Amino acid sequence: MNRLPATTNPQSIYMNEINRYPLLSREEEFDLAVRWKEHKDIDAAHKLVVSNLRFVVKIAHEYKDYGLKLMDLVQEGNIGLMQAVKKFDPHKGFRLISYAVWWIRAYIQNFIIKSWSLVKIGTTQAQKKLFYKMKGAKRALGIDITKEEDISAIAKKLDVKDDVVREMDQRLSGRDLSLNSSIGDDEDETSYIDLISEDPAQEADLIEDEEQRILANDIKDAFKVLNDKERYIIKKRIMSQKPKTLQEIADKYSVSRERIRQIEVGALKKLRNVPAIENYAAK
Repeated sequence: MNRLPATTNPQSIYMNEINRYPLLSREEEFDLAVRWKEHKDIDAAHKLVVSNLRFVVKIAHEYKDYGLKLMDLVQEGNIGLMQAVKKFDPHKGFRLISYAVWWIRAYIQNFIIKSWSLVKIGTTQAQKKLFYKMKGAKRALGIDITKEEDISAIAKKLDVKDDVVREMDQRLSGRDLSLNSSIGDDEDETSYIDLISEDPAQEADLIEDEEQRILANDIKDAFKVLNDKERYIIKKRIMSQKPKTLQEIADKYSVSRERIRQIEVGALKKLRNVPAIENYAAK
């Protein structure tokens, strides 16, 4: 029987290689993380990294539309993962990947910013956020920017001015420029890459943004364990800036205040048993 020829695709080879490393249980991960944090056990840190490499590939796939090689994105994400392992505190009660995803995205996004062939693609944090939101907005609206109406539609969706979208689109349309090209005449040795803005706080900002995004998604998923009445009570009693009283909700459902209190307690108990919410509560 003839054997199938081995793949020569670098991505496939890489995936086959990293899939050899088993995923860790919560207990295994905790023990390894403690060994690294408290004893600087290099072998423990290595196991934490390799067991999570497949997640980096999954995250890198989310950025493949930016025109960069997937394996380059994976490599940057791996650096982010290693940074996360260095800083991970197992005693806070959540899984490594829940924390590492912020670092992985930060390094991938920073790589895209630096690699994109535009000078100072985003010199402010607001511009950098817009850089990543533009593609999502275009996809959500099913349009590309070909006329003024498209600019207005995207600006409205992103809650920014038309001029802001127009300027960013012009920047994004210039990808043919080489970052290694010299600026000015031949005597000028300054290249475009020398002018790219360096923002030391970028990773921290991206981590904060990602934390909020993940938390919002996890809360949305967690709410699936609640029925309609429980969701309403939690939103109006716990999550609202102007919480309703037990009596107000009791009047809505024509039941006693005590019954609403019981439902609230039961709903909170359900939410606490959802792993994602439990992880965030542990912080």
